[in-house]
Amino acid sequence: MAINTERRKLLEQIMPETMIVTRNWLANKAFLDKHAIDNLVKSEQLKLLWPGLYTRGKSQLSWQSMVYTLQAVMKTDFVVGGLSALELKGYSHYIPISKKETVHLYGNDKLPGWANKLTEKVAFKRHTRNKLFSGMEKEISEKYTTTVTWKLELDELRISYPERACLEMLNEVPGKISIENAGQLIQGMTTLSPRTLQNLLEACTNVKVKRLFLWFASRHNYIWFSKLNMDKIDLGSGNRVIVKGGKLDKTYQITVPKDFQY
Repeated sequence: MAINTERRKLLEQIMPETMIVTRNWLANKAFLDKHAIDNLVKSEQLKLLWPGLYTRGKSQLSWQSMVYTLQAVMKTDFVVGGLSALELKGYSHYIPISKKETVHLYGNDKLPGWANKLTEKVAFKRHTRNKLFSGMEKEISEKYTTTVTWKLELDELRISYPERACLEMLNEVPGKISIENAGQLIQGMTTLSPRTLQNLLEACTNVKVKRLFLWFASRHNYIWFSKLNMDKIDLGSGNRVIVKGGKLDKTYQITVPKDFQY
């Protein structure tokens, strides 16, 4: 009885409600073997969510708790990025058409099978860094991340810098995000860091994204835009079609809407 009481207290201390952990985490942090974990599940002190995956308490799962598990418990390289990161930083108020909330994760690790199985309310979309930053290592990638607090009981979530998230978002144009919505988002980005943008634009290997970003930036003529060194940014050669049937912007060699308002 005393051992069970001690285990319960230990779990309450190191494992807040709604936190999702793995069997390995329980073995390393709480020194619980398979038999002890199975007994905690039987006594309903732990809830089995998926083979080898557990939570505590009766609160509903959130996508934040799942991302926390990917980042802090499983130590994957995923960060919340693109439109999802911009929403967390208050740049976007995009209303999805689908009832499912899409959370954009950026990293080269494999997304576990349970990520899109535990709840029907969330869909995780995995993006590799290679789409924008071919060859960028995890250590370099982490330099362009920040953290947000989502719940007092748990630590913070890693998300992309707004500058990086903006480039990630633009890679979804026009297939998943309209150029009009992208324009509305960038319209509010008045305080981006020119130094961070310079580094990211030099590291970015996606010509379309770089040209589209600079085209948007030039329209607003933000202070940070005037501080960019264009000579160090490789914009490739040849035209890129962003919108079919549009007009060619000769400066950035992209085809954009004829009567764009943003």
